[in-house]
Amino acid sequence: MTESDKKAVVLISGGLDSTTVLAMAREQGFDCYTLSFDYGQKAHAELKAARQCSELFGACQHKVVELDLRTIGGSALTDDSIDVPEEQTSGIPVTYVPARNTVFLSIALGWAEVLGAQDIFIGVNAVDYSGYPDCRPEYIEAFERMANLATKAGVEGQSIKINTPLIHMTKAEIIREGISIGVDYAQTVSCYQASEEGLACGKCESCRLRKLGFEQAGIVDTTRYISLINT
Repeated sequence: MTESDKKAVVLISGGLDSTTVLAMAREQGFDCYTLSFDYGQKAHAELKAARQCSELFGACQHKVVELDLRTIGGSALTDDSIDVPEEQTSGIPVTYVPARNTVFLSIALGWAEVLGAQDIFIGVNAVDYSGYPDCRPEYIEAFERMANLATKAGVEGQSIKINTPLIHMTKAEIIREGISIGVDYAQTVSCYQASEEGLACGKCESCRLRKLGFEQAGIVDTTRYISLINT
């Protein structure tokens, strides 16, 4: 495989983790094709951030796939009748979107086959995360096995690899890594209920994990918070 043949599909939401993964894939010499989803999420500002970050890191192509997961609901991120919690909860939180990573990875897999890419990158994390079952190493391993059974590429010996470079990293470690390879986290949107302008609430679990990560990393948090703008 020559350098120009190193293609990868990178799932990017516009948040801290996925943008770091994009930067890491670029550092590894991959030509990156970024993939985002307009799935009916409440925080549409993340799609703008995903596009901007894709451009900043020189993605060969950025694609947004429309999927209306509001039709099945079941998550505070897609169902207006379920509030995004601003207090820590136990168990799998209501911000879990049923089967989201399975759906996203399946479409990424299809695009990878079309592109002739053997690598897919996703920013799942099993350390500083919200307890989502589709962020665990065993899930990724199972999906990769399935991907190589279910595709023409896999059957013909062009194995597909699901890359999860953040899976065993803390949020602080992720931030330090991202800073070292040029990620401007002010351009990212992680908040579950960000405003249309991309301002973060500072209260949801995603915001709390992000703020704690910057604090533990000893790096100034450049996130634009609604509360700070309004004071």
